[in-house]
Amino acid sequence: MSALARIAAAVAVAAPLATAAPAADAAVVPTHAIIVCQSASFYANYDSASGPTGLLRVLPYGDKVGHTPGVHPVYNGWAATFDFGPNDWGYVREECIGGYGSW
Repeated sequence: MSALARIAAAVAVAAPLATAAPAADAAVVPTHAIIVCQSASFYANYDSASGPTGLLRVLPYGDKVGHTPGVHPVYNGWAATFDFGPNDWGYVREECIGGYGSW
């Protein structure tokens, strides 16, 4: 088999993997919780080299959020969190999430 044929075969096998559906945990509805810190910075993304990036807003105590422990990722204490107010995902300190199932 020529090198070009091997590359074509590898692309044909890998192409469906690139368009596969996201992991099952991405579809898990976040568990209802609240912000338990006086305020918590809510970032758009988390970079493993530099930490959280893209401050979206500061969430006040009692803000309704969602995070499912053991399912949604936590990177160095920054938890993937859903803010139910504007309906978007971001990252907030894990210790600022509590009151699970309180609403």
